[in-house]
Amino acid sequence: MAAWTWRFEKADGTEVRPAVQPEEFTTQGDAETWIGEHWKELAEGGVDQVTLLEDTSEIYGPMSLHAQDAAQG
Repeated sequence: MAAWTWRFEKADGTEVRPAVQPEEFTTQGDAETWIGEHWKELAEGGVDQVTLLEDTSEIYGPMSLHAQDAAQG
């Protein structure tokens, strides 16, 4: 079974430790729901962007957490 995970990065692509510790997700939808619930805490904790991974394959990203501020504001 595939594991879906997020990689948390600064704007320059450097990996950072997230303020909210994620789990491994069993579906892409679960992973996206989780990021939708926690993106603001992550951004406040120093994460600028995230990349979604299925096992070791990049699915999409980097996706800025700051752009969502305007979209959901």
